[in-house]
Amino acid sequence: MPEVVIDFPRDWVEFDNPADPFGERFRCDLTWLTSNWTCIYGNGCKGIYADRPNDGCCSEGALYSDKKDEERVLKFAKKLKRSQWQYFDKAQPKKKGGKLKISEVDEDGDRKTRKVDNGCIFLNRKGHTAEGFTGDFGCVLHHLAQSEGVHFVKTKPDVCWQLPIRRSFEKVDLGDDVEVSITVIGEYESRGWGPGGEDFHWYCTSNSDAHVGKDPVYLSNEAELTELMGKKAYAELKQICDARMEIKRAASPKLLPLLLEHPATTLARKEAAESKK
Repeated sequence: MPEVVIDFPRDWVEFDNPADPFGERFRCDLTWLTSNWTCIYGNGCKGIYADRPNDGCCSEGALYSDKKDEERVLKFAKKLKRSQWQYFDKAQPKKKGGKLKISEVDEDGDRKTRKVDNGCIFLNRKGHTAEGFTGDFGCVLHHLAQSEGVHFVKTKPDVCWQLPIRRSFEKVDLGDDVEVSITVIGEYESRGWGPGGEDFHWYCTSNSDAHVGKDPVYLSNEAELTELMGKKAYAELKQICDARMEIKRAASPKLLPLLLEHPATTLARKEAAESKK
């Protein structure tokens, strides 16, 4: 199914951060956060490149947000075992006691996870077998989180666990030398990846194939949103989204156009209805 055009009207809400009412304001994309998007990696995801359908969005490796992010990933990488990680041996230092070779510098001078065999070093490839290897395909840091009983926001690079939520920052001049800091929470569209995003063979956020989640994004991604916004701000967002969902359920068809729905969610619902006929 082709992706929907991403330049469509959206509903937004603004509210002050309850934890910092005079310092930060949130602007949140309700159309995205109440959509039915869900990650379908390993269950229909076609990958961003046609020749690497099993990579998901892991073909290029992950840019670290800062030094702290890289150090945290390194800490968890040290916990990985050869039985879990396809590229365990590739990551080992040349000298005993040295640092794991999990990072590299890209063409822009930014630090990122290392690419091995045209994919992220933490990506176990589908179909890989080796003596003693009992791991599954996909991100080994995701699997590590599951085995340790923690959420993957703790183990994966920031950009990996945040996707496809995008947090950005703005300054708004209110006049009289008054500025307000705006933290924007929205959809990480393909163009958010920069010029390379235009070349993606497939991308999930605007594709109806991925808008089949049981719960809306603001619920299914509670841990990620809480990490990005803080507990009090997420609680405020949830209250707003809950009210929106309740109004949508109770509204007459004539009023529903006033509640802008993500076109991919609308299309997914129509496809599901057609398949039942």
